[in-house]
Amino acid sequence: MDQSAKKFDSSRATEYESQSRIALAGYEACHELAACILAAALGTGGTRRILVVGVGGTAQEVVAVSRLEPTWRFIGVDPSEPMLALAGDRLKAQGLNDRAELHLGTLDTFIGGETFDAAMMLGVLHHLPGDDAKSGILEAIADRIAPNAPLILAGNRYAYASKPLLLAAWGERWRMHGATSEEVKAKLGKILQGADPPHSQEAVFELLDGAGFERAESFFSSLFWGAWIAWRKPQ
Repeated sequence: MDQSAKKFDSSRATEYESQSRIALAGYEACHELAACILAAALGTGGTRRILVVGVGGTAQEVVAVSRLEPTWRFIGVDPSEPMLALAGDRLKAQGLNDRAELHLGTLDTFIGGETFDAAMMLGVLHHLPGDDAKSGILEAIADRIAPNAPLILAGNRYAYASKPLLLAAWGERWRMHGATSEEVKAKLGKILQGADPPHSQEAVFELLDGAGFERAESFFSSLFWGAWIAWRKPQ
């Protein structure tokens, strides 16, 4: 995630809250469903500990899950200092900062021997260049969660150029929200900068399988975006 963190500097972090909701049609719905799927998978109540990878920005994963499960706790990791600061502000504003620990860095630099009950990683995988980096972060998550524990994963899939209609519709969504043609071109350029999504849902499933996960299942889709639950293979 180190290279991807460079994209999320202070200027991009400032606009992330509003821009992410335009870029992903159904932003709130995806996070709400992610929380519902996780609660259904783990069972309600108890003192679950959830690892959130790429928590920076809105910390929406923590906010959404907390609405259902007020006794669960969270460890959030993100390599972008400006984005992590935004997450901290959001959690404080929501009265959740005492239930979430935030760590600057990657899973490779995060020191802690605990095993988590589940993990969430939304909007990260398509920023990592190449399958090796994608496999690496999924394997690092698998090493941090218990056998049979669930992972909630979401991000773009499909090579952008392979879906010209979806790409054009993505631009139209920005125009629907007031962007000019030149602004649409600039926004799409920023989104596509350095992005390398898996080329299909099947490719996502193959990455998950190779990293130690099984029973992957889709629960949300929006243009290029998809969301899945998968389970850590028994050891």
